[in-house]
Amino acid sequence: MSAPWWDSDWKDRSAPESRVHVGNLPWSTDERSLKDAFASYGPRSAEIVTDHETGRARGFGFVNFEDNKSMNDAIQGMNGQELGGRNITVNKANDRPRRWRA
Repeated sequence: MSAPWWDSDWKDRSAPESRVHVGNLPWSTDERSLKDAFASYGPRSAEIVTDHETGRARGFGFVNFEDNKSMNDAIQGMNGQELGGRNITVNKANDRPRRWRA
């Protein structure tokens, strides 16, 4: 028996996300600078993944876009570009399963 709020067995009815994974980020990158780097592609939001214990950036993040066209343009234009002295990788992020949070 499966409960819709418990795990990813439940079919989420929302639209697919237009989200990219950005890897090889410099440790100094924050959410504002990541969003600014993608500004010409119309990002809706950006987030940097941090270590739960230390609070330090883990070197990757995600950028959300309004639609798939903007996302695909960002992948084409930004993959391999330099940001803060490092060549970043930009790929379509895997869809996240919806999970219940207490």
